[in-house]
Amino acid sequence: MKTAILLMAHGSRIAEANDAARAVAGMVREMTGFEIVEVSFREMHEPSIQQGIDACVARGAGRILMMPYFLFMGAHVLHDLPEEIQEAKKRHPGLVMEMGAHLGVHRKLAELESERINEALDRLGWR
Repeated sequence: MKTAILLMAHGSRIAEANDAARAVAGMVREMTGFEIVEVSFREMHEPSIQQGIDACVARGAGRILMMPYFLFMGAHVLHDLPEEIQEAKKRHPGLVMEMGAHLGVHRKLAELESERINEALDRLGWR
């Protein structure tokens, strides 16, 4: 059974923000080796989460690991994304869909923030 990864981001009116989510999806595809890695957006941009699920199915996925590309466990992660899964199960009854964890607290995020701090200090000449 072919497995797809669906990154679920918030979505933004700013196109560059949505492009960044697509770039991350491309990096995830390279790093994981999964053939099907799609990105979708909860609000304000397409593809919607339902369209992302449909894209995975159209590419032959029999199961989808749905990954919230959210920092914190808010209403979207707790309620909205599980509701999206339930809605999709009605349209794709044989499809296996499970949700992974949101980004949350992780040392690698702190490392990235530290890198960004150092970049800003260098740019500002505050060292």
